[in-house]
Amino acid sequence: MFPIATNLQGVYQARDAAIARRSARFASPVVLIAVSKTKPILDIEAAFSVGQRAFGENYVQEACDKIHALAALRPLGIEWHLIGPLQSNKAKLAALNFDWVQTVDRLKIAEALSRYRVEARLPPLNVLVQVNASGESQKSGVAPEAISDLSMSISRLPGLRLRGLMSIVENTPDESTLRHQFRLLRKHFEALHQEQPTVDTLSMGMSGDFAIAIDEGATMVRVGSLIFGARRVLGPYNTLVTVPSNE
Repeated sequence: MFPIATNLQGVYQARDAAIARRSARFASPVVLIAVSKTKPILDIEAAFSVGQRAFGENYVQEACDKIHALAALRPLGIEWHLIGPLQSNKAKLAALNFDWVQTVDRLKIAEALSRYRVEARLPPLNVLVQVNASGESQKSGVAPEAISDLSMSISRLPGLRLRGLMSIVENTPDESTLRHQFRLLRKHFEALHQEQPTVDTLSMGMSGDFAIAIDEGATMVRVGSLIFGARRVLGPYNTLVTVPSNE
C-alpha cells in the first residue's frame, strides 16, 4: 500500500501545483481519475484507503468484476468511470454498473445506455462525448465539427446526463502540439457550455501530460502509471514485459 499512497500524494501535489499556475479564468477544480485497468483489487483498495474515490477502467467485463467485488465501497463514495471504447454488446453492462461513461462517440451507443438505464430505474448516467482532437485515424471519437449535433441528441435522452467532453490527444513529446490540441478541446468545451449551461466537465490529460492539460483548462485528468506503476504483460516466450504508458 505504501508506494501507492506515496505515488498518489505526489500526483495530488503536482495537480495542485498545476492548478495554482494556470490562468485565473479556469476557476473549476480538477478531478483526478486513477486509471486502474489491469490492476488488482488490492491496489484499488490501497488507493481508496488514502482518499482516492474516482477510478477509471477500460474493459467492461474486467471492471464489472472489480465493481462487484468492491460493492461495499459504493456507500463510501467510490466512483467508476469507463474510459475505454464501448461496443454495443457491452452497453447494458456499462449502463448498469458505471457511474460515468466517458467514451460516447455514437448516438447508437448513447441510446442503448439510456434505454438500459431507464429500464433499470437508475438515475441518469453521466456521459462525456469523446472527441478525436488529433485527427488520428486509429483514435476513437467524433470530429470536432460533430460535437454539437451528437451532444444535442444525447441531451434529449432520459437515461443520460451530458456532462461534457473527453479526448485522448496525440502521444508526443512536443509540447506545442499538445497545447494546440488541448486548446482546441477547451474551445469546443466552452462552445458546448454556451449551448448547454449544465455541461461542466472537460476530461483530458494523462500521466505524461496532465499538468499541461490542467494549464489549458482541463477539469478532469486520467492518471494511471504514475499511481499504480507501468503495466506488465506477457511477452515472447512468456516473459514479463513492461509496457510504456501515458495513461
